[in-house]
Amino acid sequence: MKNIIFVLLFLVLIFSLHYLFYSRVIKKTIVSNKRKTIFSLLLAINYIFNILYVFSLRYSEAVPKFLFYLFSISLGVSFVILMYLIINEILNIFNKTLKSFDYSKREFIKKGGDGTLLAFATSYIAVGAYNGNKEPVVNTIKLNNFDFSIVQISDFHIAGLIDKKFVEKSVDKINKLKPDIVCITGDLTDTDISKIQDSVKALENIKTKYGIYYILGNHEYFHNPEKIIEHMKATNITLLLNENIQIDALKLNIVGVTDIIGYRMGLLEPDIHKAFVGSNQNYKTILLTHQPKFIEELGTYKPELILSGHTHGGQIQPFNYLVRLQQPYIKGLHLLPNGSHIYVNSGIGFWGPPMRLGSHAEIAYIV
Repeated sequence: MKNIIFVLLFLVLIFSLHYLFYSRVIKKTIVSNKRKTIFSLLLAINYIFNILYVFSLRYSEAVPKFLFYLFSISLGVSFVILMYLIINEILNIFNKTLKSFDYSKREFIKKGGDGTLLAFATSYIAVGAYNGNKEPVVNTIKLNNFDFSIVQISDFHIAGLIDKKFVEKSVDKINKLKPDIVCITGDLTDTDISKIQDSVKALENIKTKYGIYYILGNHEYFHNPEKIIEHMKATNITLLLNENIQIDALKLNIVGVTDIIGYRMGLLEPDIHKAFVGSNQNYKTILLTHQPKFIEELGTYKPELILSGHTHGGQIQPFNYLVRLQQPYIKGLHLLPNGSHIYVNSGIGFWGPPMRLGSHAEIAYIV
């Protein structure tokens, strides 16, 4: 029932956005009627693709890749439409202050503004789509706390465009780094685990000296987390559910907590106290938590390093400013007041539109 309500609300909001763009922008743009018809047709197609994207999420494995890509990119176009509307309304207010100018001058300014906005929007979509298709980069982070290497990946969102081939390429990049340990900080899947078993299995080919460690992200909670847990426990990947493991050779605790969305869903709630039970106080500690916001629950615990993801580095500017309202950090390495370091991974995959602007897909290599 909740899913149905969400879909209906989404469709209403998307329709409202497209209708506002038609009535406030296209109808008032100073171009020929033929061009207005073309713009209207493109707008209608984008709206239809938005709808098809929602319904194709459930059956992404049956949708041809190029179609799923078009459906996905239409979400990014809708985001640009929203920004276009906001800027257009600001320009309209400005134009109203030019009543003292004659009509020809106001028409020239209006055409100039419309042309500039259209060029900006087109460039924004093109650059975002181009960056979204780039392979993940390896970001090397130097940290004096440890004398071994860590690879962190986060936010694969395996489903649809993030397939087995993408995972295998990522595994090859990771193996070239020859890490001592690998940490996967949530949002591994974005569909029913049974549909992506081959893609997830490819992760078992990661080569490390001391293992692969994984925690749940918020998106696992949307796709039967118990089933995901059951599946992952049958792999060579160590899933940490409010628990820890010691690697004596490295004198290291690795602590993993479930995601804070568990509070809202009343399921698999994070428990930092339970997670630290049995950890060796003489060892250094790495805490895995999907959302950076979890640092608010550290209390007296002072892990040397906290690894998080969730934010995608903002993924598409200026969306990063909205993310900043909810999360204390967007990306990169930060020193907390208690002396702990936190590294927020920008994500190896993407969610929604296959676009990035002001961020990049990454594999974090901490040495």
